Amino acid sequence: MTSKRAVVVGVGHYLPERVVPNSEFEATLDTSDAWIKSRSGIERRHFAAEGQTTSDLATRAARAALASAGLQPDDLDAIVLATSTADLTFPSAATMVQAELGMTGGFAFDVQAVCAGFVYALANANALILSGQVQRVLVIGAETFSRIMDWTDRSTCVLFGDGAGALILEAQGGTGANSDRGVLSVDLNSDGRHRDILYVDGGVSTQTTGYLRMQGKEVFRHAVEKLAATANTAMNKIGMTSDQVDWVVPHQANIRIIQGTAKKLGLPMERVVVTVQDHGNTSAASIPLALSVGVQSGQIKQGDVVVTEAIGGGLAWGAVVLRW
Repeated sequence: MTSKRAVVVGVGHYLPERVVPNSEFEATLDTSDAWIKSRSGIERRHFAAEGQTTSDLATRAARAALASAGLQPDDLDAIVLATSTADLTFPSAATMVQAELGMTGGFAFDVQAVCAGFVYALANANALILSGQVQRVLVIGAETFSRIMDWTDRSTCVLFGDGAGALILEAQGGTGANSDRGVLSVDLNSDGRHRDILYVDGGVSTQTTGYLRMQGKEVFRHAVEKLAATANTAMNKIGMTSDQVDWVVPHQANIRIIQGTAKKLGLPMERVVVTVQDHGNTSAASIPLALSVGVQSGQIKQGDVVVTEAIGGGLAWGAVVLRW
């Protein structure tokens, strides 16, 4: 039996030039490099330059993914961009990327699920391919979280960074078996009852920009449990077990969350791609950034089974299983 699969054919990322080490916060906050590292695993992060927007970062990551795939912008049918920090209220950042790339056809739209945004975008792109709507989709995660930080709040402002990652999915034939390349299963979830533990206290309706607010202990408690559960659900849907997984590429929020989730999944850290030390939490950009770095470093190879999982404000969380 033949089946359609959404297969990754290119991947790329972009990080702003400005690197901010933990030590830079010591002059303005009651914190230290050791304190930040011990609680989060973060050592440095990148901040966008003045005037540099989310769509700018996204466009650079998109160009890298196109080059990786050997494709031109007009080879694409759609762009799905995950972000919580779009340049403007509207139009979407995705349409800005479309214009910057010189893509003259197709369609583009944003997805907003905060740190889970890329998983949601990947799920949407996969569905577009399986439905026959498109042949190729550029999926991007891009953020400039430095624009919504309260620089007096040491519990949040040291955790986040800016960046973008992208991959291209292409419709290819498969057998319907787990041996196929491409997206194998998806699991998405949300629970709006927990919105107060991670949110931005502003928005269009309140005519304010606002700052990110987080109850760290509560987020941690939900994160480990829900991330392991969604990854297991995604694997169970296709009868796969963790011993068949080559790499977990998690949302890069906190090394302790990453370690706790890996332990619950019964996977050693040697099979987890970790970039949080270099990028901080880049929200929707963190998984595609880590995927791109994992490919560049030679960790992720064609044929590998990869599980991605993320949780963000909403709460929204989910996982995707794919064969690279």
